[in-house]
Amino acid sequence: MNSVPKSLKEIRLQIESGSLSCEKLVNQYVENIETQKDLNVFISLFSDEAKARAKEIDIKFKNGTAGKLAGAVISVKDVISVKDKLLTCGSKILSNFTAIYSATVIERLLKEDAIIIGKVNCDEFAMGSSNENSYYGAVLNPVDKTRVPGGSSGGSAVSVAANMCLLSLGSETGGSIRQPASFCGITGLKATYGRISRFGLVAFASSFDSIGIFGNNNYDIAALLEIISGYDERDSTSSKMEVDKFTDKKLNPKEIKIGFAKEYFEKGLDEEIKAGILNKINKLKEKGFTIKEISLPHTKYVIQSYYILTSAEASSNLSRYDGVRYGQRSEESATMEDMYVNSRSEGFGAEVKRRIMLGTYVLSAGYYDAYYRKAQKVRRLIMNDFENAFKEVDFIISPTTPTTAFRLGEKSGDPLAMYLNDIYTASVNLAGIPAISIPAGFDKDKLPFGIQIMGKKFDETGLLKMWEEVAG
Repeated sequence: MNSVPKSLKEIRLQIESGSLSCEKLVNQYVENIETQKDLNVFISLFSDEAKARAKEIDIKFKNGTAGKLAGAVISVKDVISVKDKLLTCGSKILSNFTAIYSATVIERLLKEDAIIIGKVNCDEFAMGSSNENSYYGAVLNPVDKTRVPGGSSGGSAVSVAANMCLLSLGSETGGSIRQPASFCGITGLKATYGRISRFGLVAFASSFDSIGIFGNNNYDIAALLEIISGYDERDSTSSKMEVDKFTDKKLNPKEIKIGFAKEYFEKGLDEEIKAGILNKINKLKEKGFTIKEISLPHTKYVIQSYYILTSAEASSNLSRYDGVRYGQRSEESATMEDMYVNSRSEGFGAEVKRRIMLGTYVLSAGYYDAYYRKAQKVRRLIMNDFENAFKEVDFIISPTTPTTAFRLGEKSGDPLAMYLNDIYTASVNLAGIPAISIPAGFDKDKLPFGIQIMGKKFDETGLLKMWEEVAG
C-alpha cells in the first residue's frame, strides 16, 4: 500500500516543492483502493474523473491559482448527491438512480479545487450502527477485518483510516460519524445542526440529520469545515450564523471548565475504555483545565426518545420511494397497489422496514400522544439538560462508544443491542449541539476507541482546539 501524506499541509508543501503532484497523489489513492477491495468501501469510484481533475489542479498550482482545498482528495458517503453519479443510499430501491444535481457541500468543495474520488458504502438510508445493513454488503474494519467499522458512515471512516483519501464527508442522525471514527481510530466531527447545508443530503430524519467530516487531524477538518459551512437559501434549516476561521482560536486552560457527566460512566461501559477516558481527563486537569462533575439526568431516556422520533420521521421521509417516480419498480404487480407494496417490499432491507413500521406505529391514531408526543417532550428535557450544563462548563467529555468494534454478525440479530451503541452519541443529535470524537487509545486487543467532546451550539472552533489538547 502506498504511503500517502496524512495532512493537507504536508500534501501542499510537497506539491509546491515539486516532490508530489495532484495526479500522482490520486494515482496513489486509487492504487490503495484497488489493493484493499476486500474492505468493500466504494460503491462508485471516480478514478478517471479524479485523475483528469488532478491534472487541471496541477496547472493551477503552477499558475498560483489553486483553491483552498487543492490537494485534498475526498470521498463522499452515498447519501450525498453528486450530479450525474449514482445516489444509492446503500439500498436496492435506489440502485439505478442517478443524481440530477449536486449537494451544496459538493458545489462548495469543487469550487475550492477539492477532488472527489468516489461514493462510499453505508448502512441503507443511513440506518444502522455497524455498516452491515447495506444492499452492497458489509464494510470491513481495516484494524481488524473480522469486526465492523461502525455505521452508518462506516465506508467514510474506513476510506480515511485505510489511506484511500485524505478526508471524507459522512452524515449522522445519532452518532453515525463519531461512532465509526471511534471504531476505526480516526477523528470525526458532527457540527451544530444547521451549520452545514443539508441540501442534497437524502433525508433519514430531517430534524436530526447533519453532514460531518472524517479526518486525521484538526487542521484538515477545520479547513474543510470553513468551506462547507454557512447559510444556504435552498435549505430552510441552515443557519445564518457567521462562519468562523476555525483554525484561529486559542484556548487558555485556566479559563476553560470541562464537564464530566457521571451518567456516561455507569454500568455498560467497558472498563478499559473507562480507564482510558479517565486518564485523558486527568491529563487535561494536569494542563490546568478545571474538571467539574455534572449531571445530565435524562440520559436514561435518550435511546427510547431518539428511536421513536427518528423512526417517525423516517416513515414520512421514505414514503416517497414507491416505485412510481424514481427508483426500482417491481415487475411482479397486477395492480397499482401491488406495485407499491411489491416495490417497497423488494427494495427496502430489513432494518429500513423495521424503522418504517415503528415510525408508522408511533404516528398512528391512538398511539401518537402515548409515544411520539411524549418523546418530543423528553427531547425538550434533554435539550434543557445540556443548556443547564453549559451554564456551568464550556465542554463536556464522555466516551464515544461503550465498547470497541464488535465482530461482524455479533449483534445483527439483536436490534436493541445494536441501538444501545448510540447511548453516548444520540443525545447530541437530540440537542442539536456539535461534538467530536478523537482517538483516545487502544484496548488489550489493540482495537481503538475514542473520546467524545461536546460543545455549545456553533462552537466548532472550540472543539477543534480541544482536539489539540486531548491528542497532544
